[in-house]
Amino acid sequence: MLDFDFVCSRSEPSVAAMVYPFTGDHKQKFYWGHKEVLVPVYKNMGDAMKKHIDADVLISFASLRSAYESTLETMEYPQIRTIAIIAEGIPENMTRILIKRANEKGISIIGPATVGGVKPGCFKIGNTGGMMDNILHSKLYRPGSVAYVSRSGGMSNELNNIIAHNTNGVYEGVAIGGDRYPGTTFMDHLLRYHDNPEVKMLVLLGEVGGIEEYEVCEAMKSGRIYKPLVAWCIGTCAGMFSSEVQFGHAGACANAERETAVSKNKALSEAGAKVPSSFDELGEVIRKVYHQLVKEGTIVPAEEVPPPTVPMDFSWARELGLIRKPASFMTSISDERGQELLYAGIPISAVLEQDLGVGGTISLLWFQRRLPPYALKFIEMCLMVTADHGPAVSGAHNTIVCTRAGKDLVSSLVSGLLTIGDRFGGALDGAARQFSEAYDAGLDPMDFVNDMRKKGTLIMGIGHRVKSLNNPDKRVEIIKAFVQNEFPTRPLLDYALKVEKITTSKKPNLILNVDGVIGVSFVDLLRHSGVFTREEADEYISIGTINGLFVLGRSIGFIGHHLDQKRLKQGLYRHPWDDISYKFYTLVLRKFKIHGYTGIVFFYIFILTANFMEL
Repeated sequence: MLDFDFVCSRSEPSVAAMVYPFTGDHKQKFYWGHKEVLVPVYKNMGDAMKKHIDADVLISFASLRSAYESTLETMEYPQIRTIAIIAEGIPENMTRILIKRANEKGISIIGPATVGGVKPGCFKIGNTGGMMDNILHSKLYRPGSVAYVSRSGGMSNELNNIIAHNTNGVYEGVAIGGDRYPGTTFMDHLLRYHDNPEVKMLVLLGEVGGIEEYEVCEAMKSGRIYKPLVAWCIGTCAGMFSSEVQFGHAGACANAERETAVSKNKALSEAGAKVPSSFDELGEVIRKVYHQLVKEGTIVPAEEVPPPTVPMDFSWARELGLIRKPASFMTSISDERGQELLYAGIPISAVLEQDLGVGGTISLLWFQRRLPPYALKFIEMCLMVTADHGPAVSGAHNTIVCTRAGKDLVSSLVSGLLTIGDRFGGALDGAARQFSEAYDAGLDPMDFVNDMRKKGTLIMGIGHRVKSLNNPDKRVEIIKAFVQNEFPTRPLLDYALKVEKITTSKKPNLILNVDGVIGVSFVDLLRHSGVFTREEADEYISIGTINGLFVLGRSIGFIGHHLDQKRLKQGLYRHPWDDISYKFYTLVLRKFKIHGYTGIVFFYIFILTANFMEL
């Protein structure tokens, strides 16, 4: 509607406000030519009416379930003169009540079951006139001299086209709707057109069913309507059928001979209307009547003025293939645009039907391919063994403290994840890189250990604060056994185990830890599974893929700790003083050279003062 307003050279939009009861009051952004304007949206009809007292037309896009109630509500506001009801299927009894109430209040109803109407150069209802190319083609951006009324909204668009190509254009057109009881009739609009001096010629497009056209005949015979009228009632083929035929609209059914299209066309012709012999000749008859009025001087064609250029919407231009635009994002793992979600090209239903599990889902979303069954089992095993390692580790501790501070799940989870790095849980990638670089360089395990010692660099994946040769990590044992039994080849794991023999000979806790065994085993999987090239395998190692296993797995445990603390209703955590070594007091005593009993007294005074300030 706003594009139509713009192409009609209106100075401001015809839409004053919108009412949408399912949200709060806000403003909605729309295009106005090249610019954008804000149209207010109200939750309540009353608020909209109070703030826009000049608005006198309401277009109801409400569904058939709510159109009746909302229309009755609208009628309570005296500023409203016209209501257009787009909805189809409103019960006939309700429609008759609406018509009665509208007549009592002097309100005109267009519809129900209509596309609306159009006044070229001024205003259009909803989708009347079609898209912008059709509006321009039918010259609806400026008024002509011909006004029409029809039942069918679809046929009204065809009338716009016919009139535009055979006359100087449409002045106004309304589709009253196809229901048995329309809010306004043919006569209501024809009389309104007839009394408008700008309208020089009338067009009526009726259809089979009903007797409204006979009222037009009587008005022509009595002289109430004397301007030229071109009329046609569609449905003349109904006589070819052996039984009654319903032509789409609720009212398009002849229950008597008088209601047939043939009878009504004959009556209109006898009353003085110009009636073609078929619909195909409607344009030609309109053209002849128009040229006769031009010849008589009744119509003076105006000079054609080109309309403003309306920018094409980007989405429509792209659909037509007129433009191209570089994408802001690129993705290769999933696609939700079709009827079914795709993981790396595989429908989600197939993922479930083939029981690919979590390992198979990760293989599709992380690697965009199906990995061998042993690889899927390995991925799932890694997630299970890394899921948690108790509440004492830094990540779980952070999560618990954050949870006990009253934070939500996401905040608590993130606080734990942010501790993951080279010192905690994030050594998988580092171990994979260090061991693979040494192995690829042909370094002997002893040379590798000596080289790292000379550089003063820790070997990632080696060492544990609690576990040792005498207290082995069962998780490492499980992963190592699976890889040795199921992987087709495992050169990097074997290399790492040789390094472990050297490091544990120096110190028993310098074992190959869970980060190390997963890191080197995953390199063996990438390089020797047969589904990756060497370049692809190296790239996955370099971009942090292996650390992703620990992050994903440990998130399970962090969430568990959060839920556990919530369930146990644990309060705010405060670390005990006796577990903190306070160095500040000793430094103060040294600074002021306070010793002996004086120092002890000063120390306790300092502590009491600090406690008092804390309270």
